[in-house]
Amino acid sequence: MYRRLSAVLFPVMTLFFIGSMYWGYQEHQEKNSILIKAESQYQRAFHDLSYHVDQLHRQLGNTLAVNSASQSFQRKGLVNAWRLTSEAQNEINQLPLTLLPFNKTEEFLSKIANFSYKTSVRDLGKQPLSPDEFKTLKTLYSDSEDISKSLNGVQEKVLANNLRWMDVEVALATEKSNRDNTIIDGFKTVDKKVSEYPEINWGPSVASMYQKRTVTMLAGQMSTPAEIRDRAAKFLGLSPAQAKNIRVVENGKGTEYASFSATYKANKADNPIEIDYTQKGAKLIWFTNPRDIGKQAVSIGQAKRKAGEFLKNHGYEGMRPISYDDGNDAAVFTFVDTQDGVLIYPAKLTVKIARDNGDGVAIQAGDYVYEHRKRNLPKAKLTSAQAKAALNPDFKVSRQQMALIDNDEDKEVLCYEFVGKINGSVYKIYINADSGVEESIEQLPA
Repeated sequence: MYRRLSAVLFPVMTLFFIGSMYWGYQEHQEKNSILIKAESQYQRAFHDLSYHVDQLHRQLGNTLAVNSASQSFQRKGLVNAWRLTSEAQNEINQLPLTLLPFNKTEEFLSKIANFSYKTSVRDLGKQPLSPDEFKTLKTLYSDSEDISKSLNGVQEKVLANNLRWMDVEVALATEKSNRDNTIIDGFKTVDKKVSEYPEINWGPSVASMYQKRTVTMLAGQMSTPAEIRDRAAKFLGLSPAQAKNIRVVENGKGTEYASFSATYKANKADNPIEIDYTQKGAKLIWFTNPRDIGKQAVSIGQAKRKAGEFLKNHGYEGMRPISYDDGNDAAVFTFVDTQDGVLIYPAKLTVKIARDNGDGVAIQAGDYVYEHRKRNLPKAKLTSAQAKAALNPDFKVSRQQMALIDNDEDKEVLCYEFVGKINGSVYKIYINADSGVEESIEQLPA
């Protein structure tokens, strides 16, 4: 009997054994194929990064070499510098550097890209490069050469020693304390050099992009937790007894980003309602009521009206809706501030309306908090008819109004906003009320 059983089982087990070996071999081959592909992608991204930083250095040199009156070549050089820097940033994002400190170099390249772009998009004939901007270009030319040489040094070691990027990924993922990897050390050296560069005058348009919003920018007195509790209770329409259940927590205590979070639960089973306020001035940053939303019973038109009423009831006067996003169970509307009939686009907020009963269930007001203020609006030099003459003759205007927007240089400019159709699509076109140039074009949902 045993002899018969073994005669049956032995071939079966042999087949299983051979099958498992074949499966293991296949798995090994597939794993190697994936590793080879990943290594190839890393190598390509790294060598492209080294090449584009080198080309960036050359392009900056070319821009400095031409006559200061050659605005057309300067514009071309700055556009190429922006393109090369953007490609270098993209290649950095393809490398396994998530856990490796390389943020100083990334930030430096980001500022070069923004400086190049914002300088090239303006009319260099009317506003040529200033002495300070030429000085900045010279500094960038020198610094980019330093970065390029450092990356080339790492590249030479990679090629000479057949170093693998997969080893970098493994070293970073395992968080080894003794990271003596040549590539890691090379990138650390580059980032350390960049962090030691003297501060560069990037100009106001670029500097404003990296200016962090802090409580020091706000008016008003510093608030206490008790005052925030009272504000939250008033916003939610709670009685004094209910207000006692509001929990207030201070965020970023003692820092320039200090704020308060107020949390309220009507019942234990409910999701908590949350409201954040700035510590200085007690301005509402955001509010959310993550309740379950029932069957849709409110139209978009009704929701829009409810959104306006909701904002007005909570002290947001003079707001105008400019767009909406329909999520079926809820609709999100974007409103902007107004002054003397002019839409103030920098001071915007969004409000979310539940489509079951029209209640406001969320507000995001970060931009409004920092941009809502009385402005000295300039007078339009062009008439509406003169601004309209700058439009494409085929553009069919359906409505128009005055608007204050941030242009590509992050400067607030007064514009005529024209809404109309062309090529079967709806657009908003902003014509500068002073110069008549097209500052911005936005395609709207059909």
